[in-house]
Amino acid sequence: MKKDVETIIISLGGSVMAPSRIDVDFLKQFRRLILKFVHDGYRFAVICGGGKTAREYQNAARDVVNAVPEDLDWLGIHATRLNAHLLRTIFREVAYPRIIKNPNEKIMLEDPEKVVIASGWKPGRSTDYIAVVLARNLGARTVINITNTDYVYDRDPSKFPDAKPLHETCWKDFRKLIGVSKWSPGLNTPFDPVAARVAERLKLKVAVMGRDLGNIERFLSSGSFNGTLIG
Repeated sequence: MKKDVETIIISLGGSVMAPSRIDVDFLKQFRRLILKFVHDGYRFAVICGGGKTAREYQNAARDVVNAVPEDLDWLGIHATRLNAHLLRTIFREVAYPRIIKNPNEKIMLEDPEKVVIASGWKPGRSTDYIAVVLARNLGARTVINITNTDYVYDRDPSKFPDAKPLHETCWKDFRKLIGVSKWSPGLNTPFDPVAARVAERLKLKVAVMGRDLGNIERFLSSGSFNGTLIG
């Protein structure tokens, strides 16, 4: 990525922050990485997913009652807000003072506010969707989607050992690959299908990659990375 890119959108999966418990080492290194690029003049908007915490609460609700999708979505949204508050705390000295819950909210950054932290918004809208809307509103052209898998695959690698990683794909092929067109609470796809349609309309590129911070740094520095570029 070239130096003239000012604002970077990062969709940070909740399962990356806390695969089984909160990964403090990852957060320390992530903080150092973001601050390094902040000092070089970049701005960031980081949107937190709910990850395992969200799914555990959603599954608990399903095990007790026939939970309606709206309630399941709200459980996931509150999990993202907990993760977001953790991130805003560790970036406090450079962070916008409020967590962004509505991506259409007007954001007026002042020095030294170089990092915006966002969370889930409302039922029917994933954090991937928030990332895309923030990219539009903040003038960013690329979203980095950090997940617990390194690539988008041509088939589900958890079911098909011979699944092949894709280094690049277009939005049309990606949407055909994931095979769903609607968002549902707890949906586990590389990128939300609703957000994918909006990203295609906005001509955004999404870089899907794993939690390797060296790989993320390489992308920010040069655009080269191990992962999948959708666009």
